[in-house]
Amino acid sequence: RLRLHDGKLVKDRRYHLRTYPNCFVAKELTDWLIDHKEAPDRETGIRLMQKLMDHYIIHHVCDEHSDYKDAKLLYRFRKDDGTFPLSKDVKVFIRGQSLYEKLVNMEESILKAREENSVKYQRTFLGCEMIDWLVQEGEVENRKEAVELGRALLEHGIIQHVSNRHHFFDSDLLYQFWINFRRRRCLTELLNESSSRALADSPDSPFCLRKLNPDPSNTSFLSVQTNKEIKIVSAVRRSSITSLAGNSNPYFSTAPALVFPPVAECNPKSVLKRPVTNEELLSPGAPYIKKTLTIVGDAVGWGFVVRGGRPCHIQAVDPGGPAAAAGMKVCQFVFSVNGMCVLHLDYQTISSLIMTGPRTLVMEVMEAIE
Repeated sequence: RLRLHDGKLVKDRRYHLRTYPNCFVAKELTDWLIDHKEAPDRETGIRLMQKLMDHYIIHHVCDEHSDYKDAKLLYRFRKDDGTFPLSKDVKVFIRGQSLYEKLVNMEESILKAREENSVKYQRTFLGCEMIDWLVQEGEVENRKEAVELGRALLEHGIIQHVSNRHHFFDSDLLYQFWINFRRRRCLTELLNESSSRALADSPDSPFCLRKLNPDPSNTSFLSVQTNKEIKIVSAVRRSSITSLAGNSNPYFSTAPALVFPPVAECNPKSVLKRPVTNEELLSPGAPYIKKTLTIVGDAVGWGFVVRGGRPCHIQAVDPGGPAAAAGMKVCQFVFSVNGMCVLHLDYQTISSLIMTGPRTLVMEVMEAIE
């Protein structure tokens, strides 16, 4: 993704009097894959991009095509428009990668090659050493929090006890990073996976992620921080949320795998605790307060997602976007858009009103009183 940004293949493009930010032309990308030896031929390049679509990494800018077509169609990385599914599980994975990078860049790192029972292990550390380091570096506030973080990393297959016999403890037990985040990956690795497991034979793959006891609840998307200064498109659009699943083994015996549900099940679960009707919302004495928000969209959008209907609600808010700055919050109900009452409309219609309206958006929302 970053290489495509650097090569100017990802850029703002205009089509039918509308500008689509941070997107690429499928046909041009297929050419690029072949020219840069990421794919031997067009057929392989198409299969690779389809894998990225299946993993909710890229999508058609209007979500009108569920498959990748080698044509003059516009696609976009979900990380660039704020719809990348950043669940609790993925956050742990990203945290593990961040800690790994910090550890390997240290002059006197606690990561060392060590032996146990005459077997040599790479990238190892003692549990108590890791906890000391986490507290010292300010990654956590106390040792209890450090143990919880270590257990989360182990449950997601990022670290493990060297012989897979113990969970994570504040002790002198020996652990190692199960994933080598530094290994250079090739896109063609994606084609080695089976239909039910993602890169099962590649423990170093960035797609290796599985939780022992997956959290079935879905969460709203949050824009993933980019590694370079690339603007994030956070306009009103549909987002896809996925949950991760794994087996019930107490510890890992094989490389963890990232599992996604079918495309048909990719719509996010509502953030509302229960449905609310217009009558309930507007009834005298109802525990709701009306607020007026003025949101000045930037070059790429407003930074929130509307879902539901009659009334619609705010499903997700980009924490770094204009909407969040204006005071918008998840679970608020949309009362009006630019002076027009929208309580009787569905989210597709409201989204269309916003997308085709002025850059400065005036919205009335109703928020539950705590």
